[in-house]
Amino acid sequence: MMINRDKTFKTALFICAAASALATLLIFGFLLVFGLPLFKGGQFFLLLGRPWAPGQGMYGFLPMIAGTAAISLLSLVVAFPISLGVSFFLHSLAPAALGKILKRLVQFMTGVPTVIYGFIGVFLLVPLIREMFENGSGMCVLSASLMLGLLISPTMILFFSDGFAAVDKKYIQAARALGATRVQTLLFVVLPNAWRGLMTGLIMALGRAMGDTLIALMIAGNAVNVPSSLLDPARTLTSHIALVSAADYHSMEFKSIFACGVTLYLLNAAAVIAIRRFGAVGKDKAHV
Repeated sequence: MMINRDKTFKTALFICAAASALATLLIFGFLLVFGLPLFKGGQFFLLLGRPWAPGQGMYGFLPMIAGTAAISLLSLVVAFPISLGVSFFLHSLAPAALGKILKRLVQFMTGVPTVIYGFIGVFLLVPLIREMFENGSGMCVLSASLMLGLLISPTMILFFSDGFAAVDKKYIQAARALGATRVQTLLFVVLPNAWRGLMTGLIMALGRAMGDTLIALMIAGNAVNVPSSLLDPARTLTSHIALVSAADYHSMEFKSIFACGVTLYLLNAAAVIAIRRFGAVGKDKAHV
């Protein structure tokens, strides 16, 4: 009876995994089918390097790629030191009771709707940036990156904390036996052995930053130009798709957003492959 239950459970899990993989492939197929006219005409690769000017017959999304890269990468720069510091504190420096409360708070933050962060950005961060630099409306790359960094920090903190917790306790005990302080143990023992968790957290956070829509839509300014400074407005691929999706169904403007979707899909797929790659390398090192 137990063998049958195990077999049924494994079959159910396999079906769930297969359904998830199939859904992912169907979504990619949907994007390819609707973007097929662009691929057939060889226009897809032209759009990657052209500006967006529908009035002049140009539907390139180079500015959106640049805006996505600028905002998502800068948000990682903002979030990484904060997340690493909080993870250090939770893992080794905080009292057990306080650490548990703070981790619950971080877990709660992952469930806060993105639109809440957007409202905070519009009414608090944007006016602050506008008054501080006295340049532009405050809706710019810097504002979007700061708020997006706050949004992705909980994800990074949880992955970093799990990576630190996965370090073999024997290494930590050996360092303590040699007289290492908690900070020294963190820097020279825990951190080098938790690199898989750090890389996974970084890549997952990058994927979420690239895939976020509301933060960029609400506070980045949505200008279709390649940003030249942190105070310039910008538009990301996700916000561009949201803004253009109401265009005429048969227009080139509407068809071009599927090319944006394919590009965004491939960028996120690259992030997932990178996670798998790091995981495989980590397993090989563990065996050695």
